[in-house]
Amino acid sequence: MTGTTVVIATRNRAGELARTLRELTSLRPAPAIVVVDNASADHTSAVAGSFPGVRLIRLRRNLAAAARNVGVAEATTPYVAFSDDDSWWAEGALAEAERILDAYPEVGLLAARTLVGPPGTDDPVNASMAASPLGRARELPGPSVLGFLGCAVVVRKVAFVQAGGFSELLHFGAEERLLALDLAAHDWKLCYAGEVHAHHHPSPNRPAPTWRARAERRNNLLITWLRRPLRRCLAQTAALAVRAVRDADARTVLVGLLARLPSALRQRRRLPEFVEQQARRLERAEEARDSVKPRFAEEQA
Repeated sequence: MTGTTVVIATRNRAGELARTLRELTSLRPAPAIVVVDNASADHTSAVAGSFPGVRLIRLRRNLAAAARNVGVAEATTPYVAFSDDDSWWAEGALAEAERILDAYPEVGLLAARTLVGPPGTDDPVNASMAASPLGRARELPGPSVLGFLGCAVVVRKVAFVQAGGFSELLHFGAEERLLALDLAAHDWKLCYAGEVHAHHHPSPNRPAPTWRARAERRNNLLITWLRRPLRRCLAQTAALAVRAVRDADARTVLVGLLARLPSALRQRRRLPEFVEQQARRLERAEEARDSVKPRFAEEQA
């Protein structure tokens, strides 16, 4: 048994879950595994229950990403690794993550290198995190980051609990961004660990891209209201309202935002200035990359 518990939140993906559990239970040493079934209508729970040693928690309603919090609460190990029902950890990855976290007690989160599909292609986010605009401090094991992929991350349980876990308000989409900000606000360090590998074989049973894009757009604005300066909140919401006059997608996002805004205001807590500065640095870097893309496209035309 390792010092890490793997937590999987799943819904209506029994087939994918079976493969993930086969991969995880074959690891040596074997990690503890907690599966949280988000009120599935298929035989997801039966699949999870068929693997000896896997702890199954069945929820009466779909908590989406926040179901991971339930799994973390069940963990008795100091570290928790998240997998999705279509992702798993490479042999030796969890032991390497434990070694790093043991050696660097100030690190609360390690973002792993994600390898996609049978070819093991690097997810584009790997290069982005390896070249993080936040740089790499000498006293840390890897580049500092302020985001991660939920299917390829290892957290220190005490840090996760202190930060409040995943937000129920967001439900699904961009939930990693808010947790990263909250971990940093509690002075935990977040690092990219390219030597820690996770495999992701994206399920074909996924929300429509347009639905996901709207959810992430809504949630990113909710995160602004939850943690960022008021002037930014008002400016971004006003810009969305202007677009909503002629854009149906923007109207859907705006309606979703307004429905959740009272809850967001009750939970509003400004980031410490040092985290706000990191967030702004990342945004400036993203804006600079986006400004280069159109020119590059024109040059290639």
